Amino acid sequence: MPVSTARVATDRSARYAKQLAAHMSRKIETSFSPETGLGTLVFRAGTATLEARPDALLLSVEGEREDLPTLEDVVGRHLVRFGSRDELVVEWHRDNGEAGLVHRNEEDAPEQAAPEA
Repeated sequence: MPVSTARVATDRSARYAKQLAAHMSRKIETSFSPETGLGTLVFRAGTATLEARPDALLLSVEGEREDLPTLEDVVGRHLVRFGSRDELVVEWHRDNGEAGLVHRNEEDAPEQAAPEA
């Protein structure tokens, strides 16, 4: 199944992974283990995995090719919002070589409403 990945530089990766999983748990099945630093988000359109490392949060979304942009958007948009003070940047890279979405906190950027995956 097609995959898109992102490496988000931060020294607070476990905090952000936990916050993302907790926030999403209101609508979807999620998990996060502080002991292992691993988590999952299970959407109708696919699955996201989270891996907290000391210097980065590694993200991966997997789904049908046409669903990757929506999965990238939902995960990236929420994470950037949570990490606005740290100016997190989420740059997705798709396994077929296509560039994925890029999320960053820009004050003048209009908010995008994307459907939940």
